[in-house]
Amino acid sequence: MSIGLIWFGNDLRTADQTMMWHASQEVDQLICVFCDSSLADTSPLSAYATPSTSRKVFLRQGLNDLSKSLSELGQTLFVSSLPAHHVITTLLNELPITHVYRNLHPGWYEQKALDDLKEAFSDVQFRLFSGLQLFSPSHTTFIGNQFPDTFSKFRKHMERLEVSPPAPEINRLPAIAPFVLPNISPWKVTQEQEAPLFNGGELAALTQLSDYFATPLPSTYKETRNAFDGWENSTKFSAWLAQGSISPKQIKACLDVYERDHGANDSTYWIFFELLWRDYFHGYGLHYGRQLFARQGIRGQGAQGSFYPERFKKWCQGNTPYPIVNACMRQLNQTGYMSNRGRQLVASCLIYDLGIDWRYGAAYFESQLLDYDVASNWGNWQYIAGVGADPRGGRHFNLDKQARTYDPEQR
Repeated sequence: MSIGLIWFGNDLRTADQTMMWHASQEVDQLICVFCDSSLADTSPLSAYATPSTSRKVFLRQGLNDLSKSLSELGQTLFVSSLPAHHVITTLLNELPITHVYRNLHPGWYEQKALDDLKEAFSDVQFRLFSGLQLFSPSHTTFIGNQFPDTFSKFRKHMERLEVSPPAPEINRLPAIAPFVLPNISPWKVTQEQEAPLFNGGELAALTQLSDYFATPLPSTYKETRNAFDGWENSTKFSAWLAQGSISPKQIKACLDVYERDHGANDSTYWIFFELLWRDYFHGYGLHYGRQLFARQGIRGQGAQGSFYPERFKKWCQGNTPYPIVNACMRQLNQTGYMSNRGRQLVASCLIYDLGIDWRYGAAYFESQLLDYDVASNWGNWQYIAGVGADPRGGRHFNLDKQARTYDPEQR
């Protein structure tokens, strides 16, 4: 009798789940568990990264959808608010589990938990998959087994590779392995009020995916993506990608169909380009590990700023001397979302105009962004701060010029 354990994280879906497909073929019984890492210390500045109410609601919506989908496949979603390492250790100690299925996570703390478990339970098969990325992380190290120090090198190599199609559909999962353990219980579907913009879960994610590619918007994406406002100006996939309610491969498959039917151009390529950026930062996080959170970044030098509590508080509240920054921060606090250009500007302001250590900004984004992704968030902040992958050594934006270009009405 073989018993499998699917360890969910930022992959709250049943479609395009290679790890689930393998579990359906390889084990006789199965347990599906999610550990709520929002209660764990996942960064050095965790006191500033406490998830907002909006982030918690978005997560619960995602768990609701996953629970319903698993039920239709004959399974139950178990959830614990304890740290993942503790939960998985308990399950492996108390039950004769033979296989653990997990999508590779780019965070250092998540990787350490996994590595410690693999070392402690060497008799268990740990089956690892790349369900969070376009490409397997094994494809992202090259040139003497080194991770590329710039995105350009990465892109030139990776864009020539073929993206594998989404995983086969799963019609049934193995039966539930019965167990009763404290602090690990079936998820009880909650009633959540719908948000005006983003609602978590696989159903909402697939709806946005279908709706977006049913329009001509992909053909103008590159020209509109930096706009501060407007639902249609960018894909808006990022929150569901971060939650794992959709996968990069699902997006790429829809993009391929769109280009086949409507033609490819710079804008449709740019959607793929942004997915490559995401893969780059995932590989970056896996390669550099704890340096993702280091003040000096991956370069070991060049960090600016200190911590000024009052300045930082005003930045968080959108109460700085810069109207464009204030508008972006208010949008973030109210919706859990901010445009790509807005993120660059408020980060530049915090680091170069307010003189604050970039890590405090990264931690605040962690608390607020619905699309928070550990590698993309901390990697992008390092990029702006000049301690990461930017070959130009950081990006200091002229806020007055940017306001004239992107927010002439000072909204």
